[in-house]
Amino acid sequence: MIMGKFQLITKGLIKENPTFVLLLGMCPTLATTTSAINGMSMGLATLFVLVLSNMAISATAPYIPDKVRIPAYIVIIAAFVTILQFIMQAFTPDIYKTLGLFIPLIVVNCIVLGRAEAFANKNSVVDSACDGLGIGLGFTIALTILGLVRELLGSGSAFGHKFISGDGILVFVLAPGAFMALAYLIVLFKKVTAKKGE
Repeated sequence: MIMGKFQLITKGLIKENPTFVLLLGMCPTLATTTSAINGMSMGLATLFVLVLSNMAISATAPYIPDKVRIPAYIVIIAAFVTILQFIMQAFTPDIYKTLGLFIPLIVVNCIVLGRAEAFANKNSVVDSACDGLGIGLGFTIALTILGLVRELLGSGSAFGHKFISGDGILVFVLAPGAFMALAYLIVLFKKVTAKKGE
């Protein structure tokens, strides 16, 4: 029983990592990872919505008619995103301003909607929470690593603390750097997980 829940969580970290394996949620992945703290914040925001919406959708799915399933899921997800926005505006206004438009866009993030449709509406509330936690953690870790790589190479700092004097490689702070860094991290992730699978 406990092992099954643990496997639900760990599959989102490696086997079904939304960023490095499934290649989902690329808009926030590429746009918000200019620094490690931004990447981690976006990941944690998505994790919050993912876990709570998975649980709510799992609990309400048997009562939602098929014809309005997706709109109903979007309304549930939007409710949790609105709660998240209020919390962020109250307690982390600087991060909220930095992430800007990408917080409301969690409502239509394919990771959140995909897990609602593929998993939460067919499984128990606890299993759905574990699935959301695993996928959310996988997304958070991936965005934090990508943000850290871009911040290190682009400005010589990590989590806002500068430790390399001088300018970094400007391209890594810009959009092309996001694509390059992500591509290399995907290759590295595939190599590491392939070796562990042997």
